[in-house]
Amino acid sequence: MKRLAVLHTAPFVVGMFKTMLGKRYPDLESFHVVDESLIQDARRHGGMVPAIVRRIAQQVALAQEAGAEVVLFTCSSTSPAVDTVRRLVDVPVIKIDDPMMARAVDLGARIGLLCTSKTTVAPSESLIREHAAAKGREVAITTAVDNVAYFALREGDKAGHDAAVKEAAARLAGSVDVIVLAQASMAHLAADLGATLPVPVLESPSLCVEGLAPYLEA
Repeated sequence: MKRLAVLHTAPFVVGMFKTMLGKRYPDLESFHVVDESLIQDARRHGGMVPAIVRRIAQQVALAQEAGAEVVLFTCSSTSPAVDTVRRLVDVPVIKIDDPMMARAVDLGARIGLLCTSKTTVAPSESLIREHAAAKGREVAITTAVDNVAYFALREGDKAGHDAAVKEAAARLAGSVDVIVLAQASMAHLAADLGATLPVPVLESPSLCVEGLAPYLEA
C-alpha cells in the first residue's frame, strides 16, 4: 500500500481523518501536516492568490520528499491550487470534494451547496460544474454561506456551529434535490440532516476516504 500525506488547513479535522483512514486502511502508512495560514490568508485575499498557490506547491513537494506517494488536501478552498500543483509533481494530488461532487451530480440537477466559509464558494461551484460537464448534465446550484457557523466553530462553539448549519440546511432543502456540505467540519451532521430533511445530504470525508482506494491500493 502506498504512503499517504494528508494536508490540512484546520487542526480539528486531523483526528477525524486519522480515525477514518485507520478503519478503512489498517495497513496504511500516513502522516498529517496542518498549515492554518493557508485558509487564513485565502480569506484575507478572497481566494487562492499566487503566493498561496506557491506555498501549497511547496507543501506537496515537502510531502513527496518525506516519502508520500499520494497527497490528499482536506480543505475545499484549496481546490483551484490543486489544479495547478498537479501539473508540477509526479504523485497523485487528491481533492477532498471530488467524490462528493460526482455523487451530487448523479442525485439531481438542483444542487444545494452549503458553505461556512466564503472562500469555498467559487471552488465548490466550479467543481460541481466540472463533474456535471464530464457527465453531460445540466445543473442549477443554490449556494448558502453561513458565516455564523464559521465564526462559532473558530471560537470553539461547536453547538452554535451545528445549530447554524442545521438551520441553513433546512432552508435549502425545500428548493433542491441534494445538499452538499462543503466543509469537512460539517460532516458529523450529515446523517442527522439526511434523516430529517426530504433530500439526501452528502459529506466529503467518508466519500473521499473510500475514493482513495484506487490510488493507495494500485
